[in-house]
This record gives sequence, C-alpha cells and structure tokens, in this order.
Amino acid sequence: MTDSTFLFKGIPMQADFVSVESLLFAQNFLVKDDDVIIVSYPRSGTHWMIEIVSLIVSKGNPTWVQTVKNYARCPGLDSKDWQKLLLDQDGPRLMATHLPIQLFPKSYFTSKAKIIYVIRNPKDVITSGYYIGKHLSLLNNQQTFGEYLHAFIQGDVTWGSWFDHTIGWLTRRDTANFLLMSYEELQRDLRGNMQKVCQFLGKPLSPEQFDSAVQHSSFSAMKENAMSNSIMLRNPEDDTVHNIPLLRKGTCGDWKNVFTVAQSEAFDTVYQEKISRLDPGLFPWSEYC
Repeated sequence: MTDSTFLFKGIPMQADFVSVESLLFAQNFLVKDDDVIIVSYPRSGTHWMIEIVSLIVSKGNPTWVQTVKNYARCPGLDSKDWQKLLLDQDGPRLMATHLPIQLFPKSYFTSKAKIIYVIRNPKDVITSGYYIGKHLSLLNNQQTFGEYLHAFIQGDVTWGSWFDHTIGWLTRRDTANFLLMSYEELQRDLRGNMQKVCQFLGKPLSPEQFDSAVQHSSFSAMKENAMSNSIMLRNPEDDTVHNIPLLRKGTCGDWKNVFTVAQSEAFDTVYQEKISRLDPGLFPWSEYC
C-alpha cells in the first residue's frame, strides 16, 4: 500500500478517490427503485459498461457520450468528488462503484434497483491494475510486478481481495435485478451482449439506434473520445485536477505477456482453491482468451 491508502473496515482504500466520509455516505445512500448501478472490481471493464449503458439510455445518439464526461454521466457512488451529482439528479440515475457487497448501501437490498456486475479474468485485472497504478502513481514506483501480484493475491491492494469481491457479489446472481456480464463475452460478441443489457434495462432500440450504440461502444471509438478516455486525479500538493488517459489496450489475454510461467501456475493454484465452490461456467475467460 502507498502513503495515500487507508483501511476502511479492513479493506484498503485509495485516498485520491474516496474518503471515510464518502464511504459512509455510500453505505447510507438511499437507493431508488429506478436506479441502475454498474458494479465491478477495478480494471474489469467498468468504463466500457458505462459507455454501453450511456448509449443505450440515449438511444444510440452519441452526443451525450461525446460532450459529457463519463463521471458526470455515471457518478461514482463512493467518490468523494462526484457524490453530489447523484443527489442533484432527477429521474432514473446511473451510477458506478467498486464497493464490495458488505459495504454497499443497505437500502439496495430492499429495492428494485438494477445492478450490472462486470467481471474479467483476474490475471488481466492484475496486469491492467499494475500498469494503470504505475501511470497514476498509485503504486510505489519501485514495486515489481511480482510484488504487486503477491499483494493482489493477499488482498493487500486497493478495494481488497478480488476473490472476496467476486464471490460476494455472485451471491446475487439469481435475483431478477442482477445482470452478470464479462469483459471476455463483450469482446467476443459486443452486439449480442449489448442486446442482453437492453433487455435487462427494458430499453429496446430500433435497428438504427442499436447499430449506432454498438459503433460508439467500440474500444477504438472510446479511446478517441476524450469524454470517455480519462480519469480525473487531484494533485494533493497543489489541489490541481488533471485528466489522465484511462484506456490501455482493451484486449483479453495480455497477462500472457507479463506473467512468468511460475507466476501463472502459482496464481492458478490460489484461484482454484478460492473459487472451487462456484460453477466454473460463470467465468468464461478460459474459453475465449
């Protein structure tokens, strides 16, 4: 962990983005029946899903995603900088969070709000998290990939254990207002899986609207869109805010270029131990990547 990381109920949190106050706000947030919440472990495809849902909501019209920052379209439920946007919004609200299930707003569990939970091959999550962390200076610059991998396995990274996060949220997978989506399936069949999101949200699109939504949800379109390909990071030394590029490669299987054989085998052993009680069919990465 870095100097800007703190523990909240046993889970490491990044002070650049959240605070004790913002996390308590999230836990006590009043979720409404028509809210749509995108939930994921970091680097699992959060911003891709924000773009997809934004384009579905706007009926394929790209104006909204091209003129309004992603955090303004879909404020972070736990974000200390953007929570006020949620309070000021009228009508159905779109929001995103990395909160594990035990820190989620209590009001959600008695609501009809819809959750889209996005998962990704944890080896790609590790790879992406390591490089984005280096880029955002969220990690000790002297930390090697091997050291980061060890910390990840131990859950000693921001947002805690991937295993706990994933297993916790998958307990909701059989509820009517929960949709499980994977980064790998979006890569394999963007159109088919965007159709699933449309159905889940109850927002059918015309063929023309749907074609436009798919077109503007592609990785290349997002990477060229300054409203989507950035994250705002505040410099604590002078309180200035900087827009940092967010998207990296947008591929499956990049972990193979980073992990050694020994690292991959060691992770696989832990992975099998942790998720052995879950249906392997829930995790499509071995099939598509």
